[in-house]
Amino acid sequence: MDFFHRAQRQENAYAEVLAAVPGPREAARIFGASVTSRGIQPLFVRITNRSEVPLRLKVVGIDPNYFSPLEAAAANHFSIFSRLTAYGLVGWVFFHVLLLMLPSKIITGLWANQRMDEYFLKRAFRLRPIPPGATSEGFIYTQFSAGTKVFLVSLFTTRRSAGATTEATPVIDFSFSIPVPGIAVDYLRRDFAAIASGESVVNCAVAEMARRIEGLPAATTNRLGNREGDPVNLVVVGDFDQIVGSFVGRWDETETITLASCWRTVKAFLLGSEYRYSPISPLYLFGRSQDVALQRIRHSINERLHLRLWMAPLRFQQQPVWVGQVSRDIGVRFTTKVWNLTTHRIDPDVDEARDYVVEDLLEAEHVTSVAYLPGVGACTPATPRHNLTGDPYSTDGMRAVILLDSGRRQPEFIDWS
Repeated sequence: MDFFHRAQRQENAYAEVLAAVPGPREAARIFGASVTSRGIQPLFVRITNRSEVPLRLKVVGIDPNYFSPLEAAAANHFSIFSRLTAYGLVGWVFFHVLLLMLPSKIITGLWANQRMDEYFLKRAFRLRPIPPGATSEGFIYTQFSAGTKVFLVSLFTTRRSAGATTEATPVIDFSFSIPVPGIAVDYLRRDFAAIASGESVVNCAVAEMARRIEGLPAATTNRLGNREGDPVNLVVVGDFDQIVGSFVGRWDETETITLASCWRTVKAFLLGSEYRYSPISPLYLFGRSQDVALQRIRHSINERLHLRLWMAPLRFQQQPVWVGQVSRDIGVRFTTKVWNLTTHRIDPDVDEARDYVVEDLLEAEHVTSVAYLPGVGACTPATPRHNLTGDPYSTDGMRAVILLDSGRRQPEFIDWS
């Protein structure tokens, strides 16, 4: 249980919740099988009931498509066919020996599967009421997601306390964002405290903040800063935990560019398959590539929204200000501007992707307010601008400014003008 050093604990007057998520290697050591390669991510929770009534965990609030303990075990069962075929071509040479081994393989395989069923059940969080003063703990077998695991632990009361004149708290929510080893992402290479302290960070009033946001860079650049690329069409105000909690779970983090991630990208491109964490090319602001990169894909790697965020030398109401670029990939095309001769073709209507982010965060109920301020300047489809790879784009020239909230809430102000 060495992954407990990443555990997070939250509490209030009604309950205390500890949650932790093992990485792929840690999960394999715990369960004796590569559970994550089967799309299963064990999530450990420990709940202590401090209230006067029984509490029950709403597991579908953590993952509506979670696996039951025996379903998770069955996905990892030993298969007699796979055990025999694991010998490959050598198996044909010693086929007669394998036939002699078959009865023992069947017996030991069935015995191992039975032990696996018992073990997955024993380690599981049991879905039953937690009495007052009691503690329940165990693993919930969720769908696998690489990078940060974002989930909501919801507890609800099963009955009123004896003699109570009013209803006890019906639902108790705890929101978790837990980094999980497995993929390398951009922000792991960033020291945000150093970025903030090393630049001129200013706390501003609303009118002054609007003026400063209008003065932020209008477009991304290449590494040398001598060519402009995609428009900077998004500003998000919130600390890093709010950024992760608002986006991750609805968006996927992207891997950094390595030989391994490039190979997975090539395979996904050739097969037209899904690669949720495929890296995106670096764009530059403030002399550095993106601090945070996120994406939402469709059925293949060629169709996705990608979002880049940079921490700006600015703060508003004590919160960091992030500037960003978002666009939608709608295909691939040939180009001589990059080493691999192909690039994603973006939807020229970049305002649609910007407004998609606004609506997505409103749907998630993480937004305090939304407004639009001047950014890159307007250009029409008849007279478009172009990004670094030559794709044309048109825009109304505005950038969306979004103030985030840690909890779930309805926005106080939205300016659609």
